[in-house]
Amino acid sequence: MHPHTPRTPGTRQRRRTGSRLTGTLLATAALLAGALTAPTAAGADASSDDRTTATDPRPQAQAPYRNAKLPVDRRVADLLGRMTLAEKVGQMTQAERAAVDGDRDQITRLGLGSLLSGGGSTPKPNTPEAWADMVDAYQEKALATRLGIPLLYGVDSVHGHNNLVGATVFPHNMAMGATRDPQLVRRAAEITATETRATGPQWAFAPCVCVVRDVRWGRSYESYGEDPDLVTRMESAIDGLQGTRPEDLARPDRVLASAKHFAGDGDTEYGTSTTGTYTLDQGVTVTDHESFNRIDLAPYVPAVRKHHVGTIMPSYSSVKWTDAGDGKPVKMSAHKELLTDVLKSKIGFDGFLISDWEAIHQLPGDYAAQVRASVNAGMDMFMEPYAAPKFVETLIKEVEAGRVETSRIDDAVSRILRAKFRLGLFEKPYTDRSNADTIGSPAHRAVAREAVAKSQVLLKNSGGALPLKKSQKIYVAGVNADDLGNQAGGWTVTWQGQSGNGHFPGTTILGGIKEHAEQVTYSQDAAAPTEGNDVGVVVVGETPYAEGMGDVGNGGHTLNLSAADKANIDRVCGAIETCVVLDVAGRPQIVTDELAKTDAFVMSWLPGAEGGGVADVLFGRTPFTGKLPVTWPRSEAQEPINVGDTDYDPLFRYGFGLSARR
Repeated sequence: MHPHTPRTPGTRQRRRTGSRLTGTLLATAALLAGALTAPTAAGADASSDDRTTATDPRPQAQAPYRNAKLPVDRRVADLLGRMTLAEKVGQMTQAERAAVDGDRDQITRLGLGSLLSGGGSTPKPNTPEAWADMVDAYQEKALATRLGIPLLYGVDSVHGHNNLVGATVFPHNMAMGATRDPQLVRRAAEITATETRATGPQWAFAPCVCVVRDVRWGRSYESYGEDPDLVTRMESAIDGLQGTRPEDLARPDRVLASAKHFAGDGDTEYGTSTTGTYTLDQGVTVTDHESFNRIDLAPYVPAVRKHHVGTIMPSYSSVKWTDAGDGKPVKMSAHKELLTDVLKSKIGFDGFLISDWEAIHQLPGDYAAQVRASVNAGMDMFMEPYAAPKFVETLIKEVEAGRVETSRIDDAVSRILRAKFRLGLFEKPYTDRSNADTIGSPAHRAVAREAVAKSQVLLKNSGGALPLKKSQKIYVAGVNADDLGNQAGGWTVTWQGQSGNGHFPGTTILGGIKEHAEQVTYSQDAAAPTEGNDVGVVVVGETPYAEGMGDVGNGGHTLNLSAADKANIDRVCGAIETCVVLDVAGRPQIVTDELAKTDAFVMSWLPGAEGGGVADVLFGRTPFTGKLPVTWPRSEAQEPINVGDTDYDPLFRYGFGLSARR
């Protein structure tokens, strides 16, 4: 099952067993609530007058952890010292909203620390008000617990608050990498944070700071590029989401960020394992320590030390060392060397680790072994969307049996509580809706349109074909010219995205062209007569996908253009004197044979909802400034290919991009 998505028809389903507490867990929880009180943590400042026991129903309003004037670490220590084991484990547990909707009281019974919306998991109607009402209703249940610890709500705001219809939808990360503009990336992230928090969620599972080394990977567009230095520059997104000071997190226009997916998920290989073949997504990074540090780990050092990212999400992928150990792949969810020894101890990460969707289910052994291995490796919070009660029960038993140390639990919970205090949730647990009227506003969409324009990469321009002129008669062909869904790609309203218009507001590329040109003819399949037109614009590319569903070789995906796209290029470029081709895709496609048929070729990436930005550069309103964030291969067989490789001979090199001015 792929992460961050509710079950849909045609997806292999895991039977939902976690909607209600089992009898065993109820008994365990009751026992713990009545008998277990954790010892006071070091540094806690609580007198016998204000410290209550696990069975004491008195409100904790005067407890030090409720005092916003005290330092965060002192508040954390005080609260931790009041918590039972069951309450601590509850804080380490994250469930999907759909799993609790039938019985929201389980938020209170389990003392859940977090909920999330998977891709496409939205309220009905999908409006800002409904989102805020939904999150606040869950929060009410969390505040009804003995200690009143607020809930943290997470959502995949990866190119805007993209689950919300009407939110500003930005280009995907690879397009943002093409802009080479960290300040623009930061502005986009600020808008994303504002729109996300105004609807309830206080936590974004973004940005992806993976370094893509093979564009056959279905998540390529989630990466800023193939060069660790470029990815590091684009980590300004963390500042845009969180702010630059610890106190910024409590603002109504900031959210907790999550750097993902730690580490090496863009550098995996095709291959086989004991369970059969595996593709690039959730695959194995075969590397030595020096290469891993230089390429895959590199972006996480500044993410932690410079940008102070609040959370990090470990990858589904594995690492297979070629210079140490037994050479067997180790899943990142259980990789103690990297999670604890490197990330937490050496790099100094003081936030918390959140597992990916059911990621621990891929570890060896039974469920108890999976939970134990991941907790002991350093995982702090567990995204167990439909197994939250089972997770709580299992981890409690592992601690009671001595297989997980209480100190490891205390470390994990302290990290989680620290984030909640910094977010100001104890003072203001409910949604601040004061910025709701800015969602999808003209000002926000203008920034998205600017990002689209700056991301366009001009790869060919013969005879001054571009920029176009308003007076020219323009013939436009291709499905992707007039399809918002294809233009936005995956992670847009739904997990996989969906073709077509009407799913969310925006402007197609065709709509943008019509804003600039006086005479435009559109023919999706180039069947309309071409005579009398000055310029042909053919828009080719991909249809939406997300994660491993987009891996080349999975579901028929390929880097090659479709037969329909090739036919449109042949018809239009063979009939109209000047022919421009735009590629709307999440990664480079193979255009080696088609390039000679064109006068101009532009990589438009997945621009999101503001297709007018594409037209802005076509007509010279904005100059072409975009540069390739990845190497463009001559053929699919040439992948993986990256700058610095021996015998580096791509169709277009990393960093290439022309300019076109009148």
